[in-house]
Amino acid sequence: MKKVIIIGAGFGGLEAARILSKHRGDVEITVIDKKETSDFLPTMPDCIGRGIRPQYLSYPVKALAAKFGFSFIKDEVSKVDLQDKTVFTVTAALNYDFLIIASGSETNFFGDEDIKKNAYKLDNVADAEKLLDVVKSRVFDNYIIGGGGYTGVEVATNLRLALNKMRRPGRVTIIERSADILGLLPSWMKDYVKENLRKLDIEVLINSSVDKIDYGKTVLIWAAGVKASAFIQNLQVEKNPQGRLKVDEYLRLDESCFVIGDAAYFEYKKNYLRMAVQFAIFQGRAAAKNIIRSIKGNSLKKFEPVDLGYIIPMANNRSCGMVLGLNLKGFLPTLLHFIMCIYRSYGFKNKIGIIKGLSGNMNKF
Repeated sequence: MKKVIIIGAGFGGLEAARILSKHRGDVEITVIDKKETSDFLPTMPDCIGRGIRPQYLSYPVKALAAKFGFSFIKDEVSKVDLQDKTVFTVTAALNYDFLIIASGSETNFFGDEDIKKNAYKLDNVADAEKLLDVVKSRVFDNYIIGGGGYTGVEVATNLRLALNKMRRPGRVTIIERSADILGLLPSWMKDYVKENLRKLDIEVLINSSVDKIDYGKTVLIWAAGVKASAFIQNLQVEKNPQGRLKVDEYLRLDESCFVIGDAAYFEYKKNYLRMAVQFAIFQGRAAAKNIIRSIKGNSLKKFEPVDLGYIIPMANNRSCGMVLGLNLKGFLPTLLHFIMCIYRSYGFKNKIGIIKGLSGNMNKF
């Protein structure tokens, strides 16, 4: 029986574990994650404004381990030795026959220790709870979001919704260091989002950066970028500037190590796949199936990504996106976003909790 270790209990890692569990006669599956829960990141900003309780965005990995039939180790990976096929955690050294690195990404503070210490982020449910508490405290009237990407826009609109509910004016500002928000997204989408932000009285400052913050008067939410996990940085292989590992057409670093999700830098048709839940899931599925093919001595299949599209959900339901090649604006992309979130969340209780949280907060404001 072959030992398969999966680093990370996110979307991709758990999908890989689910697929591999169908072949438990061939593999012994171990999932390692530093958290006891799998946290549902796509709806974290909605805890602030829409009223989704953070508890419904968290699911115990042990329950999934019991359901799918894998072992779970709560520990932090410190090093991976590809040559000796060993994963080192804070407390142990584990050998593997096959490895899937699905460690995701984390907030990048770009070496600024002051911001790292004082800013709020949304990497997990605990982060969402902290930010929700500070908003509910009604102490602050100024909210700055560092970063004008997907998350920054979502957080800003949810903050405005929360402040409106509390009948507090509040100043919400997005600060983006580049020449425009939303990176490489098409101009029609950027224009639509900027107009919506203007209507919501959310200020956008481009070509700007955060130099100094009076934390006694202002809340800083940091969404200016992500990076790969620390142990990945020490691997002597090709990476992109975010530290994502460049993989081959089979999602491999070598014959025994696969990389998926945000940790993977995958080239397809002369472009690289963006970070997205759908790609993490599809890659987890593909990597698991290729491991089984390797064990059985069959040829591997190249990973062929299917891009279902993307949506920028905004809390007043004037969302936008591209779904199956169609440009969408308004309430429909909002609805599609949450339907997919409910579908992909773990546990009936969590699904119902998200629905209840959304039920009274889907009207425009």
